[in-house]
Amino acid sequence: MASPRLPHLPPASRAGRIALWLLLALLLALGSAARAQTLDVSVAQRAVGGESPPDWTQARLVALPDDWGEDAAVAAGGSVWYQVGFDASGAAGSGALFALAVERACSVLQVRLNGQLVYSGGATREPVSRQCSWPQLVALPAALLVPRDNRLELRVIGYALDEVASPQRAGGLSALRIGPWDELRDHHRRRLLAAVQLPQVLSGTLALMGGFMFVLGWYHRAQSYLAYFGALMIGSALALARLWLTDLPWPNHVTEAMLAALPGFIALAAVQFLMRYAGQRRRWLDRALPAQCLAVVLSLAVAGRDGLHRVDLAWTVVLWTEIAVAALVYLRWAARPRSRQRWLMTSLLGIVALALAAEFATVQLRLDERIGYVAQLVPPLVFLILGLRLLQQFGRAYQSAEQSRAELERRIAEATAEIERNFAQLSELRVEQVTDRERKRIAADLHDDLGAKLLTIVHTSDSERISTLAREALEEMRLSVRGLTGKPVKLIDALGDWRAEVVSRLTQSGVEGEWSAPSDEQLPQTLSSRAYVQTTRILREAVSNIIKHSGASRCAIACTLSDGDFHLVIQDNGRGIPLELDGRLDKGHGMASMKGRAKQLQGQCLVESGPGHGTVIRLTLPLDRHVTAG
Repeated sequence: MASPRLPHLPPASRAGRIALWLLLALLLALGSAARAQTLDVSVAQRAVGGESPPDWTQARLVALPDDWGEDAAVAAGGSVWYQVGFDASGAAGSGALFALAVERACSVLQVRLNGQLVYSGGATREPVSRQCSWPQLVALPAALLVPRDNRLELRVIGYALDEVASPQRAGGLSALRIGPWDELRDHHRRRLLAAVQLPQVLSGTLALMGGFMFVLGWYHRAQSYLAYFGALMIGSALALARLWLTDLPWPNHVTEAMLAALPGFIALAAVQFLMRYAGQRRRWLDRALPAQCLAVVLSLAVAGRDGLHRVDLAWTVVLWTEIAVAALVYLRWAARPRSRQRWLMTSLLGIVALALAAEFATVQLRLDERIGYVAQLVPPLVFLILGLRLLQQFGRAYQSAEQSRAELERRIAEATAEIERNFAQLSELRVEQVTDRERKRIAADLHDDLGAKLLTIVHTSDSERISTLAREALEEMRLSVRGLTGKPVKLIDALGDWRAEVVSRLTQSGVEGEWSAPSDEQLPQTLSSRAYVQTTRILREAVSNIIKHSGASRCAIACTLSDGDFHLVIQDNGRGIPLELDGRLDKGHGMASMKGRAKQLQGQCLVESGPGHGTVIRLTLPLDRHVTAG
């Protein structure tokens, strides 16, 4: 049965204090008998003392939980003793293990049972261990228990409210519970899980994810809100670490100053995250918020260790107001018709606001501590959820950007290839233009200089042989000039030129010539100059061979078109190729040059001959490669 909560009593006389103590012992004994030897202690004697137990005759009876912030004089020495008495008739001599459960003893707890020290929770000198959030379970050895009037003396080393930034870390002692170890152990484990172990896990997770997001936002400046949210998570992890970090290498006032300065950096990260996430970057905020953090630090330094609480309270109001305004700005932005973040962010911000309000009310209004345990875990969980959501959005955006980048690279590659092709074509065109100009220059020089000289020789030479050679050279030069100029020739004109030249030469040599060609409507429009020149030279070589070597009296030349090819057949009735050249036709009578020229035109030149049976030369040219538009 729980002991009844007693009112706050003023100092009493010696006899009155003894009477009250006896009343307390009686109540505890009744509670012990009524509740299976598990009792709740809500009243205790309190006295200010040092390392040794105080003079209990000067003690006063107080209600538990006892908060030092209500009586600053108690905390002046930093060490307060509490004493309670209880009966253990069922445990004494039985060997059963009893325990003392303490929900909160801020900051360090020492326990004596019947004058013997049985527990010391940490360092009692600066730097003092910080165990305000740690529930403690103290074993009460059965060997020290007596059936009646057991005495528990609890020493609490802590700090007054003015020496800490938050009432949560001010000195004090919660209500006590005494009972069998097995019954209290499970309850202690649950409280330890909620108050210490879960904050440890959450702070570690927040720090890791926050560090990752900070680096991610730092390297991707377009998503700078990720860096600020990562900083917010890291700041929250540090704030949460106050619940489980117990031993720090510096004095309490340094730790409290750091905890009081931390909200300034958290507010900077929170405001910048909300503004940047809403696409509202303000340069004056980039300067004002860091300056505000510096102002927080300077004000805490000026206030000193005895003014931390007042300065922290004032800054808390200012900083939370700033965060609330930034949240309103974000929610106004999120209210856009196309915004997909409206309901999620509104819900998460509302949950965080409610959790912070519940935590604040728990501290200020002395509500059930379990509300505070839950409230202080809600914001970290919300930050984790929001962090995962932001990472998911960043991953999708990054994937989309990578796809866009790949598509852009593909288009750039295509454009580059097109530019290279165009450049190559331009280069080729430039080369062709230069070559064409050079050919025309050479052709003009040949025509104007060499042509004039050859023509002079033809008309002035007294030697018929020299005149003939000069005339032949002039004709060859004109053919070369035509090839150099690159002007296409109409096929009907080419056939006319070839017929006039061939028939004239054959007739002058006493050889009867026959010429056949397709009608005008069957002929393509034009023939490239290169094909015209090479075909002319093949035809001239063939006619020269007939005149010089065949001994023929008749020569038939047929021109036909079929399947896009031009066919030229030259047949004579001469003596044919001599036997000594059998199998070596390419080495005699200019056959190799004719075949080489045909090959250059991607055509072919075939020679058929036998002694006494004349010679047939078949030239085939693919016209689709050498016919040009007129």
